Order: sequence, then structure tokens, then C-alpha cells
Amino acid sequence: MPGTVLDIPTLEGLIAAAVAAPSIHNTQPWRFRLDPDTATLELRAVAERGLRHTDPSGRALHVSVGCALFNLRVAAAHHGWEPVTRRLPRPGEPDLLATVRLAGTTRMSGAPRLYDALWRRHSSRFPFSDRTVPASVLTELTEAAHAEGAEMDVPGPAETDRLLRLTQEAERRNTADCDRASESRRWMHPPDGEALGVPPEAVGPQDFRDRIPVRDFGAHQHPAMLVAHPFENQPVLAVLTTLHDRRRDWLRAGEALERVLLVATARGVQASLLHQALEWPDLREQLVTGRRGHPQMVLRLGHGPQGPPSPRRTARQVLAPEGSVRQG
Repeated sequence: MPGTVLDIPTLEGLIAAAVAAPSIHNTQPWRFRLDPDTATLELRAVAERGLRHTDPSGRALHVSVGCALFNLRVAAAHHGWEPVTRRLPRPGEPDLLATVRLAGTTRMSGAPRLYDALWRRHSSRFPFSDRTVPASVLTELTEAAHAEGAEMDVPGPAETDRLLRLTQEAERRNTADCDRASESRRWMHPPDGEALGVPPEAVGPQDFRDRIPVRDFGAHQHPAMLVAHPFENQPVLAVLTTLHDRRRDWLRAGEALERVLLVATARGVQASLLHQALEWPDLREQLVTGRRGHPQMVLRLGHGPQGPPSPRRTARQVLAPEGSVRQG
């Protein structure tokens, strides 16, 4: 059984695993602190990395931190700890979104497979083939979401077309909204030169059939990066929902999303996130597909090229100075 004293390489490995998670526009809106006396890691939101126009409520920020939280749980289990997790543990500290205490021997199922997948998972914004995603894999992904307190629906062709139309309308609005377009462009070319945002090589082409409304991070300012290609004829979409729509639910949605993405990666299935319609309240309300709940993410699943990795901040960059470790 591991002890509660962390050496620096192990701590940095845990944090590196956490920050391998996806985040909206790759904003990486998180910061970590270790309490060495209780072997507890704190996950805090970094408000200045939020998207004021695209995500005014902070919902997507919470989902992003939830993804990092799940990766941290997986990494802790990989090292033999039971990750005792508390979400929103101190109401007086709204930026403290979760704590993870490293305790006992892990009971987390699937940790080795998921730990390997978290280093290989990358969003793919490129065309997928028309190869079918097996029903058994879709069932496994649905079970992965359910294990984290969320639901995942895979709609049929007619409902998929409706969801794509909603996403296309949201993308049209985003491009026409000067504030949102400017905010999106900022994460293609961070003004401070920091390794953040979505790198140009990770931006997929546009679909000349207009089947897949791929987010235009350049807001039509970089047409050379938006060469049209054919995307799949029958895209596979999935809608991730939660029963309630509170901050805690947003976090759990992120954890469910990341488990789904890691299981998909382990099964050789690529994924991209169609978040656009979630950014407009009236369109978000229309994303529900057949059951009660609040939509938290739309996923596109399929077989195709793996997307390139997006830049990540280092463990030392996101670990609070007061999170020093004991030398073991």
C-alpha cells in the first residue's frame, strides 16, 4: 500500500495526467494545490482562463475541470491509491471545485486501461470514414457515462440531422458575433505566446457537404486553414445529459465525458466535441433527445485519423507554489 508522502516526480506525474484532459478551446482553466499533511490535492478554477462571451455561466469551465478531475482519479488509482473525491467541498471558496485525497488501496475499476488511454486521447476534428462504430462499443460508452452519473443517448439518423442543424445554426451565430469570434481567434493565437489554445494543425477542414459544422476557430479570417473535404455520410452523434443542471452536475458531466472519451480511445474510436449549440440557451434546450435531462455535450464518434495533441501547460505551471511536497 502506498504511503501518504508524495515525492516530486510522482506528484508531477499525477498533475500531468490531470492536465492531459480536454478543455473548451484548450483554455486549461485549472490550478492544483497539494496539502501534504492530508495527502489531498485541490482542483481550483482559474477565472481568467474562462470564456466570458462563449461561457458566461462557467458551465463549460466546470465540465473542463471535471475532465481533469477524472484523469486525476485514474492516475491516483494507477499509482495504487483510492481517490477519495469531494466536489464543491467548501461553499465559501467557490473557485475550489474538488478535492482528491489519496487513501487506502484503490477500488477503481478499469484504471490500467484508462490510464494508458488518457495519454493517447486527442480530439479529432478531421473527416471520419463510413466504417460503423459497433453497437457493443456504443453500449460500453453509454455504460461509461452512467458509471459517472450521466446518461448518453445515440440518436437515429433523423434526430442526428436535427442536432447537426442546431449545431450549424450555433456556428453561424458564433461567427457573426464579434465578441465570440474574437474570443475564439484569441485561442488560436494567444497574445502572450503561451502554449495554449488550439494549434493550427489541429483545426480540421470544413465539410464541403455541410454535413458536419466544424468549429471555425479562425472566424473566417484564415481561409487557407479551412480547405473543404468530404466528411462521413452518416455521422454518429451522442448527447451527454445530466438529470439536474447545477455546478455539481457540470463537474460530474465532465467526469462522465472523460470516461467516455478514454473508453472510446481504448476501443480505437475517435471523437470530437460539437459544443456550439450548448453555447446558446435556446438551442441548448432543443438538444434533448428522447429523455429528461440537461444536455452537457454533443460528441461525434467514428473511425479516422487521430488528431494531433494540443499544447499543455506543465505540472509546475499549474501547481500552486504553496503546494510544495515533502522530500521522501
